[in-house]
Amino acid sequence: MPESLTHLDSAGRARMVDVGGKAVTHRVAVASGTVSMKPETLELITAGEIAKGDVLAAARIAGIMAAKKTGELIPLCHPLGLDSVTVELEPAGPGVLGITATASVTGKTGVEMEALTAVSVAALTVYDMCKAADKDMVVGDIRLEAKSGGRSGDYRRQPS
Repeated sequence: MPESLTHLDSAGRARMVDVGGKAVTHRVAVASGTVSMKPETLELITAGEIAKGDVLAAARIAGIMAAKKTGELIPLCHPLGLDSVTVELEPAGPGVLGITATASVTGKTGVEMEALTAVSVAALTVYDMCKAADKDMVVGDIRLEAKSGGRSGDYRRQPS
């Protein structure tokens, strides 16, 4: 049986979940995604030869900033005082840039959305900075890899 939708009240209206009674625990979430592009575009990125500047540094900073603003971007997310956010970008194959974000908080609600938002905005930043070189890039495979802490316990994506 599927879990109930916690962001709906008894009348089916959207609501922010009340976390007031939840225990404060250390929570961590890891998300990942990719940007697929021409191999030559990835070579330009790794060589630091994209005209707009250091793509990896800009995407890393954009992802961190986005994680911090998740509560403003996703309507029913709680604003969180994050303990840390890291965003890693590295080649994951010919023409594929892999992105991984890890977010952590000591609080009453999880950080899955913050990690997913960090990956999404980092990927969009890569696209924005490289679109003059490659308009065929594809942002994809954004997903939660793992989470720990909280009442629902730990989760780790199973290999497909």
